[in-house]
Amino acid sequence: MTKAELVEKMAQDAGVTKLTAAKALDSFMDSVIKTLKKKDGKVTLVGFGTFTKVKRKARTGRNPQTGESMKIKACNVVKFKPGKNLKEAV
Repeated sequence: MTKAELVEKMAQDAGVTKLTAAKALDSFMDSVIKTLKKKDGKVTLVGFGTFTKVKRKARTGRNPQTGESMKIKACNVVKFKPGKNLKEAV
């Protein structure tokens, strides 16, 4: 499902215009991003799941084309853990 398809479905289900649904979706995504940027960022949607920010340590990787080893920098990644309702539905 693309963002445009999601906006259309949200508008249809909520009985609002696509523009209003698009603004709501953009607001939701911005809020999640701002929260995850914080030091202990975590967004929990009961029944759906939890988005958390995790610090990935620096490590040594391998270039698959040349076989040469290379260093991979430490970085932050987002993890998603599905909630009970989502697990059961899928």
